[in-house]
Amino acid sequence: MDSKLTASREYADLITGNLMNHYRIPGSAYDENVKRGLRNADGSGVIAGVSKIGSVRGYYIEDGQRVPHEGKLFYRGYDVEDIVNAHRRADTFGYEEVAYLLLCGSLPTQAQQEQFVEILSAAKALPDGFFENELMKRPSPNIMNAISRAVVSLYAYDDNPDDTSVVNVLRQSIELIARMPTIVAHTYAMKRHYYDGASLYIHNPKSDLTLAENFLRLARRDKSYTDKEAKLLDCLMMLHAEHSGGNNSTFVCRAVTSTGADTYGAIAAAINSLKGPLHGGANEAVMHMVADILAHVKDPRDDDEVGAYLDKILDGKANDRSGKLYGLGHAVYTVSDPRAVTIKELIAEMAETKGYSDEFLIAERVERLGVSKLMARKGKSMPIPANVDLYSGIVYKMLGIPEDLYTPLFAVSRISGWCAHRLEELITSGRIMRPAYRSAATRQKYIPIGERR
Repeated sequence: MDSKLTASREYADLITGNLMNHYRIPGSAYDENVKRGLRNADGSGVIAGVSKIGSVRGYYIEDGQRVPHEGKLFYRGYDVEDIVNAHRRADTFGYEEVAYLLLCGSLPTQAQQEQFVEILSAAKALPDGFFENELMKRPSPNIMNAISRAVVSLYAYDDNPDDTSVVNVLRQSIELIARMPTIVAHTYAMKRHYYDGASLYIHNPKSDLTLAENFLRLARRDKSYTDKEAKLLDCLMMLHAEHSGGNNSTFVCRAVTSTGADTYGAIAAAINSLKGPLHGGANEAVMHMVADILAHVKDPRDDDEVGAYLDKILDGKANDRSGKLYGLGHAVYTVSDPRAVTIKELIAEMAETKGYSDEFLIAERVERLGVSKLMARKGKSMPIPANVDLYSGIVYKMLGIPEDLYTPLFAVSRISGWCAHRLEELITSGRIMRPAYRSAATRQKYIPIGERR
């Protein structure tokens, strides 16, 4: 008999009819003092700390009520749209500057930038034996699982892994930022070869290339890419680098850091958080939805036809039958998500030439038609914006990046923010995070096993 089948039956035998009841908690057990999801009754997040790294503005409070406002995202007080647009105008790469800003707290001078890039370049190579022992011999069908395990494994290749001094953690952070594109590209190559039956090709990173350029070079069989493609990816990396301490993966990183854990454990925990479909995996769900709409509507320019199909999705009769329009809504933003606004502008410039105009048309209609439908069904007057996931997947698709790499690329970008928050937690907190849970269990008397029924 199949051992897996036998094991599943054994585990099933442990699940008695009462097991689910032992875990269920009635809604009456929750009141205004229980912050489910660490959220207040009005949907705002519980204040768990103070940070100087990133901040998000999506509304303001007037007379105790939330008032919608154009979305803004700030890195160390700088508007991220200003940073991205400055590099677009100058036709330069900007992610390395953003990484410096987040880690070191200020915009670098030319000399500081050159020194930082030189340090990053020297750190790009993986430790001796790491590729063969940690990546090649231990492939995984899931890239997020593979990179999390790879980051934890780096602990064994570090001569001073447990030192949580600022200098040592900064060194570890820079090495992780520099190595992450290589780790992601190599783990994807292993997955393609061992699980998809594809040919194996491995390229080494080049020290004189930016992180965005290196990723495209590493991920593509022929190592070729255009300058425009690399700068498009660089823009996305800048926009994904940070999103305040309240997002789930960053909070997880800070929570693990507060225990005194090492850098590799804290960053791996953040990666595992990002793996969740409610956090980092949403852009894949958007692309599946867009593909489903295109497969079922004759004309993506026809508002009536697209709108009717969006109603079917909301009714739970189309796409994945979840009743969700992916890519709409955000916990903080109301009028707009500044990342979505910027990415939409980038796509508009390239969608036609890249042959993805239909995907862009559908995404636009999901935003324009879907928002009003969603607000009407939920009975909400507070605006619901298109979020970053609605458009980011289209950029990845335009770059020829497979869906397996959408969320890992998010990690490649966000690791700068995670590392900055780890440093801030080490420097400013000094207390382990320890929220409370109210007990809903009833007191019972222990019964000897022979007397139980």
